[in-house]
Amino acid sequence: MRGFRRPRPARASLRWKIAALAAATACLVVAAVGVLVHLWTARDIRSRAEAQAFNAVYSAMDVYRRTGTLADGAGLDPAELPAELRHPADDARHTVYDGRVDGPLGPSVWAAQRTAGPGSPVLAVRVNTGPQLYGLHRLDLTMTVASLVALAAATPLAVYGAGLVARRLRQVSETAVRISAGDLDARTGPTGGNDEVADIAATVDLMADSLGRRLRTERQFTADVAHELRTPVGGLLATVDLLPPGETEDLLRARVRDLRALVEDLLEISRLDAGAEQPVRARVPLGEVVADAVARTGLDAEVTVAAAHGPAAAHGPEDAHRSEDATTVETDPRRLERIVSNLVVNAHRHGRAPVRVTVEGRTVVVRDHGLGFPADLLLHGPRRFHSGAAERGSGHGLGLTIALGQARLLGAELHLDNAPDGGAVATLRLPA
Repeated sequence: MRGFRRPRPARASLRWKIAALAAATACLVVAAVGVLVHLWTARDIRSRAEAQAFNAVYSAMDVYRRTGTLADGAGLDPAELPAELRHPADDARHTVYDGRVDGPLGPSVWAAQRTAGPGSPVLAVRVNTGPQLYGLHRLDLTMTVASLVALAAATPLAVYGAGLVARRLRQVSETAVRISAGDLDARTGPTGGNDEVADIAATVDLMADSLGRRLRTERQFTADVAHELRTPVGGLLATVDLLPPGETEDLLRARVRDLRALVEDLLEISRLDAGAEQPVRARVPLGEVVADAVARTGLDAEVTVAAAHGPAAAHGPEDAHRSEDATTVETDPRRLERIVSNLVVNAHRHGRAPVRVTVEGRTVVVRDHGLGFPADLLLHGPRRFHSGAAERGSGHGLGLTIALGQARLLGAELHLDNAPDGGAVATLRLPA
């Protein structure tokens, strides 16, 4: 049964958020490791090639000076020699990295040294790093494939683990929703862990225990006050009857009757809270029961009943239409009359005429043409001793509370809203 509306914010699944975060973190880790391995391996290949070229030119220079011949792989002023090594400033050995690709030779490391003093030929040796760089490319490809395979295997695990956390949080959320709906016996209980989620669940259960104790204390206080006031108020009414007729007697009688009505409302609410009320169901024509309830209020209201031969209207309780309604419902007619009369009285007390009551199928709509229900009432529902806003007039706010409680007892849905063109609209939908 829904008596008021609560905003439901847009919700994104925590499960997929956690899974996406885990996947993104894994991708970053894989990328960082891959870049580091690539850079380290490339530097190691270059360092090894430089050392090999340096040693090779040392050996070739030794052979050339002793025998005057060139060792394998060595050359004098080769055409491919980089410009940096063609005219070295001294007779020391120098190396340089050449990233050019020359036919079957890939990027290489050159080492060179003058054979004698200034102006002598330059002996150079070239070490090809193509095979090693091809191996590095294969290593990069292997790491990429392995990373994708690991990511594909880790993502379902991350989704599953996030689902466990989300399921536990959803359990806590459902408990909180049940508590906010009035089920103070709802508890989350153990959530299968000893972490922050378990702490939240325990806190929600502790909050429900505290709210339950406070609400039971409040309900018991309301019931005790109503019972204690019933006898003295009855005595006051009997005493007023002994006063001589006059203006004072009429004024006192009206005030005492208002006080008695308030006490009776409090008793009714206390019985509804305690679950002591049980509906006495009977099959009754809905339109006729509603028309009788409006008539008993003694207030001016237009009743429209959608009958089998078409809608019929009545203006005022004395002219309430009593057609043969096509809809017969199984409900407690006394409690149904109580709901309708409370809604009509509330419409007259807090709204403006005309007040219209429409019966169609199993739905009863009571509408006035005032300023409508306050936003606070639509958000939080009717509250006791709170009439909503100053523009809604005076009152103790028990009429809608009783109507809501009686509707809940009948298994009906009472929905409060405002019409687009102004005015409060109360819609009562009886169950099938």
